[in-house]
Order: sequence, then structure tokens, then C-alpha cells
Amino acid sequence: MKVIKRDGREVDYDRQKIITAIQKANNEVVKKERASKEDINSIIEYIEQLGRRRMLVEDIQDVIEEQLMSLEKYELAKKYIVYRYTRALVRKQNTTDESILSLIRNENKELAEENSNKNTVIASTQRDYIAGEVSRDLTKRLLLPEKITEADANGILHFHDADYFIQPIFNCCLINIGDMLDNGTVMNGKLIESPKSFQVACTVMTQIIAAVASNQYGGQSVDLKHLGKYLRKSREKFTKEIEKLYKGKIPDEVIKGIVDERVKSELKSGVQTIQYQINTLMTTNGQSPFVTLFLHLEEGDPYIEENAMIIEEVIRQRYEGIKNEAGVYVTPAFPKLVYVLDEHNCLKGGKYDYLTKLAVRCSAKRMYPDYISAKKMRENYEGNVFSPMGCRSFLAPWKNEKGEYQFEGRFNQGVVSINLPQIGIVANGDMNKFWKLFDERLELCKEALMCRHYALLGTYSDVSPIHWKYGAIARLKSGEKIDKLLYGGYSSISLGYIGIYELTVLMTGESHTTEKGKEFAIKVMKHLRDTVEKWKKETNIGFALYGTPAESLCYKFARIDKEKYGVIKDVTDKGYYTNSYHVDVREKIDAFDKLKFESEFQDLSRGGAISYIEIPNLKNNVEALEEAIKFIYDNIQYAEFNTKSDYCYECGYDGEIIINDNNEWECPQCGNKDHAKMTVVRRTCGYLGENFWNAGKTKEIKARVLHL
Repeated sequence: MKVIKRDGREVDYDRQKIITAIQKANNEVVKKERASKEDINSIIEYIEQLGRRRMLVEDIQDVIEEQLMSLEKYELAKKYIVYRYTRALVRKQNTTDESILSLIRNENKELAEENSNKNTVIASTQRDYIAGEVSRDLTKRLLLPEKITEADANGILHFHDADYFIQPIFNCCLINIGDMLDNGTVMNGKLIESPKSFQVACTVMTQIIAAVASNQYGGQSVDLKHLGKYLRKSREKFTKEIEKLYKGKIPDEVIKGIVDERVKSELKSGVQTIQYQINTLMTTNGQSPFVTLFLHLEEGDPYIEENAMIIEEVIRQRYEGIKNEAGVYVTPAFPKLVYVLDEHNCLKGGKYDYLTKLAVRCSAKRMYPDYISAKKMRENYEGNVFSPMGCRSFLAPWKNEKGEYQFEGRFNQGVVSINLPQIGIVANGDMNKFWKLFDERLELCKEALMCRHYALLGTYSDVSPIHWKYGAIARLKSGEKIDKLLYGGYSSISLGYIGIYELTVLMTGESHTTEKGKEFAIKVMKHLRDTVEKWKKETNIGFALYGTPAESLCYKFARIDKEKYGVIKDVTDKGYYTNSYHVDVREKIDAFDKLKFESEFQDLSRGGAISYIEIPNLKNNVEALEEAIKFIYDNIQYAEFNTKSDYCYECGYDGEIIINDNNEWECPQCGNKDHAKMTVVRRTCGYLGENFWNAGKTKEIKARVLHL
């Protein structure tokens, strides 16, 4: 038997530890109240005869207490409970010590894998993580109600970003970049006036992105449509300069040609600035800014031609990639790209189809961009098309005092996610019990979300001037509270959910892709949506239902439930839960059918949702991708392509990494065996857990599995 310690470590069962603990309690009571050797042995035998392969240390202690009571050793049981409580208090006072020390020693695997964009070896990142561990400790011990802390520890819910909760900062946002560029901003006490050229606008934008990232913990999104006017300003400036020198001396078409070349050069340099700045800037939390660029051509935009040029150059440079330290072109993690499909570019003969064809080629090589259907989004959001926030959550439509829809300059207060499969496990097929428990746990989630809200109430604008005073979110006065932005739907606050598939299997015995399963799953989703709407009316706060793109949480919930409830077929046996409403990766389903099926769930999850389809060998399937693009436009709001992809950063080989005769990963092109210099993604079965020896003990997977 393995024993699961409180910090998640798995150790061998040791009966001597039980003997020692009971004997310590024995020493605190009179002789007649003590447990004899026979009593102790009977307790140990009872535990061992349970036949459990794994037990939580708390469960073992519970059994000991129950057995002492059954032996009528009441005084001894009391002493044991006191001893156990005292030890718990000691642990509570030292919860951060080992996690921080293991971080400094580079032994904290959980933190190392929590965020692929943060290198826990680097001093600045370690400093942020150390502060985060202190925040997490204080949050759990002092700032949150004990029942919320316990619910998080037991996998009932997940209180996201506890490592930042001690500070009055929020999750993610849509930067009001148009206002900041047009009307100027202030950074580090210095006035930044409206740019006079495209190159300067790109530089200012990246500086804003870095400042914003340093004062929040989630992602940010920037709509590139606001750069179009600055590219035109550059053209006008170049035209004036060239005409001043050559007007009347050379033909007008030659002047135009010179201007065009200078604009192209400015465009390339400006976009390169964006790409290199974002990937080389380091925020105060030790990572590159978590930023999404929104690529949307709006009909009626006076700068639509300039914006088409900008989008083309952004995609072209992403297709090329960025050189790593070895000089090899690789795919940067940021900025993320979200490309909007509309009537003029949905590959049905539109004027801007050439941009979509370029985007498809980029997807085939780099797995970027993501795709949004303007057609479907308008159906869901009162005719509006706007960017998801950096974390892929969406805001609800909101009108300003002028009666105009506004999305930029708004934000998300925070996220709490509910573990749906655990409710199904506890309900054990009893529908009445399920719905009752479901509502109880939703109320617990609401209480946890209100903790998020209350933590931001009373925050002064001076806490983050770039957000609250100088335009990223608002232009409040110095010393003004942000409270009015927390109500009325201006900002959102999100309820996430994990495991619709597993819950459906538990309660109906079938997948949610079957008729019976789908009926139940849709009912659950509607209940989640209606509950969130009820909270919104009760509080005047923008509660939203959010299909959490939190792969690590899928593993956390599954691990906790497996330890607590054992192996359950199609539920805890996989080692992970299926994210939000997604179809289980093991189901045989056509990619188009998957998108069509999941679109119904996206319609119910308007606080955020994304669907994935996997296409093997993307590079050789450009035509298939184009067909998928057409299908996305007509059928689903937000989708992304995935594939199985191996890559060697040593030489740039982009094919399948082999396992050699010595059971090592090896690049067939250059012979590199350093798995730290490889990307090896195994996604055919969907397994993204620990690396392991196979059944024949013949090959060991040594490369790190990427959570994509």
C-alpha cells in the first residue's frame, strides 16, 4: 500500500508509524485507558485488510480514531485527536518552508510544470514564486474562510491564482490600446504622447503590454485594428518627405513606388518590434508578457487596407518563427494570435481570402493562430465581435454612458472552478442527491468568487496607475477607488467547470455524445448558466460561465479523486478529467462532428469556451485545414488546431523524433539526444501525464511531455 502525504508525495506504508503515534497518545493517559499491543495490532490489521492500494494519511488517522472509539478507549481517542490537531497546527505554521526551499533547490516539480512560460531556475522567476508561496500560505490560513480552503484541498473546487490573492490585482483584460495610443499615457511617471508613426506606435504598444503584465496575473489582449491609422500616418509622412525632395523632378508613380517601399520597410520593422519585444521583455514576475493579438478586419473601418497589411505581416513573421539561442527558427509561445473569419475572408471568394490562406499555412507550420467565426459570435453576443481576454474568457456585452457597446478597457476579477465528476462520484447515480449536492457546491463556489470580489473592493487607482489612471482599463483620478468598475457587468467574474464528460458517464453510464448522455449534459450546462445569471441579478456583478482552459486543473481534480475514491472506469482511471464540455480524446469522432457537437456547449458557455480538433501532419494537410476553416465559420464560434509534432531545436529538424537502441530520444537528422533541446508531443491518445516505462519495460519516455 502507498500512503499519500499531505503535500501530495507518495510513500510506502509503514505500520511502525501507526504504533508510534498510538504509543505517544498512550503515554498521556492512565494505564487502564491505554491500548494494549493486541489492540494496536487489531487496528493495524483492520487498516491493512481494507485492501486499498493507496490511502490518504488523513484517512488512516480517521480509521485509527474510529477503531479507538469502537474499543471504548474514549480518553485515549481524545488524546490522539488532540495530538493530531496539534501536529496539524504545527504544519499550518510552516506550510511555506518546504515548498520555498524545494523551489530554490529546483526540486519543486509542481511549480516547474504549472506555467510553461516561467522558468523556475531563473532568479527573478524564483523571487515571484517565493512571494507567490507566501501569498498562497496566507490565503489558505488567514484570508479565505476555512470551508473554502478545505474545499480547494479536497478537490471540490479550485480557487485559481491563490499565489496572487494577497494583492489587490485581477486576472485578465482587454487593454484599451486605442485610447492609450490616441490620447497618450503615462509610464513610470513619464508622459507618453500619441505616436506620429507606425514604428513608434508599435514600440509604445509593447511597453504598455509589459507594464500591464507586471501589474496583473492573467493574460491581456490587444486589438491590432488601432495600429492602422499609424501606418497611414507613416505613409503620409513619407509622402510629404519624398514629394518635398522629388516632386516635379521624377514621375509621380516613381514617388509612389518609393513611398510604398518605405511603408513596407516600416511595417516589417514595426511588426518585428512587436514580436521581439514581447519575447525578450521580462515582466516583474519573471516571464514574457502573456498577451494575445486580435486580428480582425472590420467592414467600414477607414483603415481596413492598412490593417490588412499589418495582419499579413504579423502572420508572415509568425510563419517564419523566431530564432532561439542556437540560431534555429522556432515557434514563440507569445504573442498568441486570434484570427477572425468573416464574410470577406472565410474562403468563399472574399476580398481578403489571401490572408486566411496565409493564416492556414501558418497554422500548418506553427499551430497558430486560433480562429473565431464572426458569424457565430454575432449570434451569441448581440451582433458584436471582440477579442477573448488573454485567458480565453469572454466578456458579456455592456454599453457605456453613450449607449455604445464597449469591450476594450474591461477585465475579469478572478476565477473559481467546480469539480463536476466528484459530485457524480458522491451521488453514485442518485439524481436527486446529485442535484441537491450540485446546488450546495455551486453556492460554495459563489462564496469563493465573492471572496475574489471583496478582495478588489476598496482598491485605489494608485495601486496600478497603468491600469486605473492612465488608460489600460480606466482614467480614474489619483486616490479614487475602482469600486464602480466591479459592478454592473463592466467587469466579469468567472465560474469555471471541469469534466462534463466524466460526470455524464457517472450519472448516465454513457458519454455526453450519445442521445441520453447529451440530454443530461445539456441540462447540467443550462443549470450552470442559469445559476450564474441568478447570481448576476442578485449581486449586480458580472458573473460568467467559463469553459476553463486549465489542463493542469484537469490533472489535479483527477488525482485527488483517484486518491480518495479509487480507480473508476472512464473517470479516474485515465489520470485526467476532460476539460469543460470537450469530447473525451478516446472517442472516435470525426473532427467536423466534434466541432458541430461542441458548438452547442459553446453557446451555453458564453463567459469563455474554445474547441480543439487534431489533424495529423498539419503541413501536408493544408487543404484539409482550409475545409475545416470553412466549417468553423459556419458552425462554431472559437476553435483551434492541434497535431502530433516533434521538433529538434539543435538543428531545426521538424519530423518524428526516434527512440534509439539505447532507449533514448534521438534526432534522426543531427543525432541530438538532449531531450531539453527537443519538443516531443504525444497526443494521439490524449495522455499528458507522467512519463513512464511501458508494460514490456523496454522503452522509457525521457522527453518532457508538453501540455498544449
